[in-house]
Amino acid sequence: MPEAETEPVTSTLDGAREHARSQGDRVSVTGRSIPSSSATDLPSGVEPATVVWDEMLEIGAYASSRLRRGTVARITDLEGDGCVQLLVYNAAAPNERLNVADTVKVQWQAYLDEGALLLSDMGRVLMTIVADTSARHDCLCGCSNRLTNEVRFGAGGVASTTPNARDLLALSGAKNGLTRADIGPNINLFKGVRAEDGGSLRFDGESGLATFVELRAEMDVIVLLTNTPHPLDPRTEYAGTPVRVTAWRGSPTTDADRFRTSTPERLRAFQNTEEFLAVTGE
Repeated sequence: MPEAETEPVTSTLDGAREHARSQGDRVSVTGRSIPSSSATDLPSGVEPATVVWDEMLEIGAYASSRLRRGTVARITDLEGDGCVQLLVYNAAAPNERLNVADTVKVQWQAYLDEGALLLSDMGRVLMTIVADTSARHDCLCGCSNRLTNEVRFGAGGVASTTPNARDLLALSGAKNGLTRADIGPNINLFKGVRAEDGGSLRFDGESGLATFVELRAEMDVIVLLTNTPHPLDPRTEYAGTPVRVTAWRGSPTTDADRFRTSTPERLRAFQNTEEFLAVTGE
C-alpha cells in the first residue's frame, strides 16, 4: 500500500518558509514564466534570451505588461476557444490610448487582420498586427461588465467564478497606474462578429486550434489582456480555454517596412508616430 503523503507544516514561520521555498522549482500550467527567458516551446527563430513576457491566461484571468518599442507579442488561442480582450496605451503618456473607432474608420476596415494598425486617439500607431492566422477579431461589441454577467451567469464580481471583463481590465490597469476611467472600448481577439445587411450583428464563433496574432509595438506601450467569454457568445455556461502571450525583443519599424506604406492612411499614422518619437527622444 503506498505511503500517504505528509501534509506540509505551515503553522510556524519556519515551516511556512520551508514550504514556500520548496515550490520554487514547480512548473505551473498557468501564470507567468519567471524569469521570462525560462520560457519554452517558443515561436520559430525566437531565442529565450530575447523573451520579455511569457504568460498563460486561463478563462477568467487577466494580465498586463509594459513593452518597449519594437517588441513583438504573440497571443495564441491554444485550444481554439479563447476570447482575449485587448487594450493598449502609450506608456509615456497613458492618456493616449487605443481608439477602436478610429482604428476601424481611418483604415476603412472593420475586420482586422495582418497589416492592420491599432491607432490611438491622437492618430498614432500603438501596435501593428504583423501576423495573424485567426482572422476573427471583433471591434464592435466591447466586453462584459458586472451587470451583464450577473444576468447571464448569476454572478459577475472579480472574486466570483464568472468574473466580468471590464472589472478585470480595471484590475490589470491599476497595476500600471491606470484608473477605471482609463478603461475604454476594447478589441476582442479570436471571436469574430460580422455586421449583417440589415444592421444586426452575427457572432462568428471560434477561430480554430492554436491560431495566433502577433502585434509589434510601434512605441513604448502598456498592454492589458483578459480572457473571458464574448458578450454575444450564445452559450449559457462561462466557457473558454487558455491563451498564451509571449513577447520578445524585436526591431523598430523602418522606412522599408511593408505595413508602413500599404495605404496612404497607414503611412500618415506612422509619420504622426515618428514625429511624437522625435520630440520625446524615444
